[in-house]
Amino acid sequence: MSFKIFKSVSIHLILISTILLCNSCGDSKKQKNDDKTENIAENRNANDVIPFFQHWNLILGDGSNAGKATNYENKKFFYTTNDNKEDWVVFKTPNAGNTHGTSNNTRTELAQLKKWSPMTEAKMNATLKVMNVATTGDARVAATYSVVVGQIHSADGHENEPLKIFYKKFPGHTKGSVFWNYEINTAGDDNSKRWDYSYPIWGYDFSVVGTDKNTYPPEPTDGIALGEEFSYEVIVKDGIMHLTFTSEGHETKTFTKNLIVSEYTKKSDTPAQVNTLFVPIGQDGVERENAYSEEGLFFKLGCYNQTNGKEPKVNKVWCSGAETHGGDITKQYADGNYAEVWFKSANIEISDDAISNAGYFKANDGLSKKTVYPSEVIPFMDKFKILLGDGTKENNLIGYANKDFFYTVIDGTRRWVVYKTPNSGVTSKNSSNTRTELHEKREWTPEEGGKLTGTCKVMQVSLSGDARVAASYATVVGQIHSGEGHENEPLKIFYKKFPGHKKGSVFWNYEINTAGDDNSGRWDYSSAVWGNDMSVIGANKDDFPPEPKDGIELGEEFSYEVNVYKGIMYLTFTSEGHPTRTFTKNLIKSEYVNKSDLPTQVKKLFVPIGQDGTERPIAYSGELNYFKQGAYNQTNGKSPEKNRVWCAGAETYGGNIAKQYENGCYTEVWFREATIGPGTPPKQIN
Repeated sequence: MSFKIFKSVSIHLILISTILLCNSCGDSKKQKNDDKTENIAENRNANDVIPFFQHWNLILGDGSNAGKATNYENKKFFYTTNDNKEDWVVFKTPNAGNTHGTSNNTRTELAQLKKWSPMTEAKMNATLKVMNVATTGDARVAATYSVVVGQIHSADGHENEPLKIFYKKFPGHTKGSVFWNYEINTAGDDNSKRWDYSYPIWGYDFSVVGTDKNTYPPEPTDGIALGEEFSYEVIVKDGIMHLTFTSEGHETKTFTKNLIVSEYTKKSDTPAQVNTLFVPIGQDGVERENAYSEEGLFFKLGCYNQTNGKEPKVNKVWCSGAETHGGDITKQYADGNYAEVWFKSANIEISDDAISNAGYFKANDGLSKKTVYPSEVIPFMDKFKILLGDGTKENNLIGYANKDFFYTVIDGTRRWVVYKTPNSGVTSKNSSNTRTELHEKREWTPEEGGKLTGTCKVMQVSLSGDARVAASYATVVGQIHSGEGHENEPLKIFYKKFPGHKKGSVFWNYEINTAGDDNSGRWDYSSAVWGNDMSVIGANKDDFPPEPKDGIELGEEFSYEVNVYKGIMYLTFTSEGHPTRTFTKNLIKSEYVNKSDLPTQVKKLFVPIGQDGTERPIAYSGELNYFKQGAYNQTNGKSPEKNRVWCAGAETYGGNIAKQYENGCYTEVWFREATIGPGTPPKQIN
């Protein structure tokens, strides 16, 4: 009996010891893991925290579609964590990587698998906290330092966004702003004029920006700090969107917006906020009367970074100029150039009438990596051949691009064709200047005529040169060129901006068709469109004239029409916010046949260098001409001592194109529209 008691006690002691040992080992293991991966929600995936990922595709910060994230994590972009109180799902994305669809911005964001009509019932709610927004960028750009944490997106038509919920915080501020934007569903086929109207929730709306790159507005008194929770609820029912925003210690805010009847169908309906923010950059559209009616909508949720590395001169609302470290994600994460949003709860409810959204993903997956050729943007490329800035010639421009000279980009609203060329490279036989420029294949006489149009913006002119040289800091964006005789140029359309100036000048030059066989006496007469003509130069190499008050900025759109009809050239220049300018020039009868006909401007600029010729009485009559369009850089590295009009003395880095591009010694012109065709009877000129 005593043996049985002893045996029983021994067994119990062994069991107790084993249990204690196991608990001790478990505590030890847990402590070790906590020390190594503090705040990680151990062994939990996102769907354990928020069980709704079966309803979404997950788009990552590298542009890839990860599909349903029901049992998925990505340590760079999407994972779970714990803040010592509860578990959260983390969405994280850099300032630059690959993106999705036609956007400028990276995202780690859920996109709903089904789309629904605004007339049915749909609901989304979420509780979150923003942990980081980018620490670099241009404070004058409205999108800088912000992230979108929830959306309604259209899957049809223009694929615009009737709802974007933003968080934005300026560097150095403790509190940021929460606001929501409504983007109009633009009337017509051209969506480039779309705009957002912004509503403040806590803090400011989208339109409150800095006065210069690094100057910030006052910190909002009623804002939300990084790491501070807030919640939103979005309900769409019978065409009306109902929004509710809550946060502890802050006033609850509610809004309603009609998604099927527009309040912005006329220019006069444009809100003052939009007139201030979007209209100056040409985004001044109106909305379809039925807004988003009859379009399929879907929810998005996560971290859609609104800060990017694109130059603010491209678009002063959406292009932030932030640090991107050349797209290196690790470096961006290391110094705060990313957005990070944590969600602890979320839910969606949609109607049984919702249908598959597969068409949206098919259209947008991989689109950011797809090459879009210039001929897809401006479809007249079959009428031209091209000479690039390195001397490359190409006759077939359908499906052709060159990443260094001739390609397409998106500026935040639409796609453009880029023409780019250095100060020094390889050029044509009769020129000192490089070009990436179209050359019309058809030739025509002035009597036969032709028409060329273009809408463009100059993004860069050379930063180096000699201010005494008329051609310095200039580029030609359109020409008529003669293919016979002296092969002179009856038209060159210039843009020129001196370093340090905000505004530049647009002007056009007529080059005489010199009388006789000696063409060395040829000269140009220059007519100002906006700003100065070509003859306005500096007193010495680095002395610049006053900035033109009525000039055109880099990145500011302007359009031209060149219409040659029955020997007369009719020119029309237009730009938003500037007076329309028109000119006429007879191309078949000269006004410069005698020395006494030389204009004062020519006597000042060309006669001192021996260019004092006269013109054939019939000017360009009977000669074959052709149009040219693109970027014909007028700044070169030749010594001004050779020619004080055309030899710019600019930096060329021995012809090294990469170094010229790195140091601003190049020109870059973007075109979004252009046409070519026969000359037409001119409109009545007042």
